Amino acid sequence: MSSIPYNYICIEGNIGSGKTSLVELLAQETQGRMILESFADNPFLPLFYQDPERYAFTVELFFMTERYKQLQKDLASPDLFNKYIVSDYLFIKSLLFARKNLGTEEYKLFQMLFSVMNNNFQSPDILVYLHRDTPYLLDNIKERNRTYEQEIEADYLLKIQNSYFEYLRNITSYPVLILDLKDMDFVHNRQNYETLKFLLSKEYLPGVHRMSLSN
Repeated sequence: MSSIPYNYICIEGNIGSGKTSLVELLAQETQGRMILESFADNPFLPLFYQDPERYAFTVELFFMTERYKQLQKDLASPDLFNKYIVSDYLFIKSLLFARKNLGTEEYKLFQMLFSVMNNNFQSPDILVYLHRDTPYLLDNIKERNRTYEQEIEADYLLKIQNSYFEYLRNITSYPVLILDLKDMDFVHNRQNYETLKFLLSKEYLPGVHRMSLSN
């Protein structure tokens, strides 16, 4: 029986921060349903990394529609026998990436489409943001060896990080746990994972809570 008091947990973070790995561990712990974003299904992503200006709108629109369809399916049909849901993204992610990747006029159009789609989704009971320094992210991206990610640069990761922080600091309706993990390995080090699980066993007031962790 899980000691985690949150039924809908969302794990967010920059590219390569370990979101999906933590979701998989927590879903196993809670026997919960996973909502995992599929990057491989976006045919425009490799093109975007090669030519961001040309393919930014297309790649972000594809991601947003796929996220919308997935969340409509998984959040609108609760499992009566399993109350836990663990996701590796929030729908707002679509807008955060678009804000940094699109030009002014494209972003205005994207924002209009996002507003229409965003009306239907519940907020998580808690949002956990995994913060890693850029060198760690780049090393992890290189190690997992997805061909289309190998051209990602530090400046791009910093842009995405700043977009998240601008958004997170304004959340007041549910708890946000920002964890500065440095080089913490919670996949291969069970004690590190137990530390994260302990933090999730506590109840937090709405708003931002930031903690710095290490091995």
